[in-house]
Amino acid sequence: MAGDFSDSNAAPAVAMVAGEVSGDLLAGLLLGGLKKRWPELSSFGIGGPHMERLGFSAWWSFQKLAVHGFNWELLRRYREIVGIRDQLRERLLKQGPDIFIGTDAPDFNFKLEEDLRAAGIKTVHFVCPSVWAWRPERMEKIRRSADHVLCIFPFEPELLAPHGIAATYVGHPLASVIPMEPDRAAARLVLGLDATAPLVAILPGSRRSEIAHLAERFIQAAARMKASRPDLRFVMPVVPGFRPVIEALLQEHGLADCVTVLNGQSHAALTACDVTLIASGTATLEAALFKRPMVIAYHQNWLSWQIMRRKRLQPWVGLPNILCAEFVVPELLQDAATPQALADATLAWLDAPSQDPLRLQALQTKFATLHAELQRDTATIATDAIQKVLQS
Repeated sequence: MAGDFSDSNAAPAVAMVAGEVSGDLLAGLLLGGLKKRWPELSSFGIGGPHMERLGFSAWWSFQKLAVHGFNWELLRRYREIVGIRDQLRERLLKQGPDIFIGTDAPDFNFKLEEDLRAAGIKTVHFVCPSVWAWRPERMEKIRRSADHVLCIFPFEPELLAPHGIAATYVGHPLASVIPMEPDRAAARLVLGLDATAPLVAILPGSRRSEIAHLAERFIQAAARMKASRPDLRFVMPVVPGFRPVIEALLQEHGLADCVTVLNGQSHAALTACDVTLIASGTATLEAALFKRPMVIAYHQNWLSWQIMRRKRLQPWVGLPNILCAEFVVPELLQDAATPQALADATLAWLDAPSQDPLRLQALQTKFATLHAELQRDTATIATDAIQKVLQS
């Protein structure tokens, strides 16, 4: 039985796992709410810099868990990742945290949550897996693994309820962090970018294999755009560890002088840009919240792609399209994600203000509506739900 966590006098010990850059950001926002409720709270497990800034003790970096694709990349690193999970499980079983919160990374977290829950440790899963988009067989895994699920989309709790899964809609944390009207001029000033030049943000992803599959395609697309529009400038936020790879590619394709490479700072890049060429994933929702037109791309090894495409339940891959239930932005996937196609689709958005203003206006209206629907006091709502789990 958990202790009395009804006030700040009894601070829980919270184990957490975040498996990639976006998970670190989401877990950091959640951790901020928990620390506000319980200032003396202790937290530990697997995470990244956003969590560490709030006092989180990272026993392993989230980068150890970052894989791309459905099965192939996971199989290649299976032994290492399972070894980390086994070590973490044993350490947590000995330490006995009051609650475990797995943030995203379902392939890693569900088995861990199931084992911890069987040992009497309360478990919460933050971010419902997209069972409404693909892999519906995960419903049973969720039911076995989590005492409670924190959902970031409003329709998810009612989908989970018939399966006996307790859930709370908490809103999307980023919707409360990202301003409704981003200040493009201020962001460019801070980044030292030209105030008037057309600017494309290039976001090839944060995982090693995303960089391997998409970075050069995106840079080749940028070279084609630059040849067509010499006035174009580019900004490219990257994980610092990948910067040498990116800079070498830019040098190889003659773009070193027109691409500003940033260490992280994806939000600054999205605020500053006119359009973004972006890898499918959480960052596409961030781009939508910044009201930026985008071209979504995805590419992986052939086997992973064949497995994933057979398990898709919807015609869309990008979150903005899924949430709007229509192709509001282009998706260029696998063989369609050629440098020329990526360049053409991105340039079409740059030309929209003069050639197709209604298309751009309609997109921004849809994104503003989506932003309002996702905007909740996520940290407080999630903390309330976690406190109820602790007291149950």
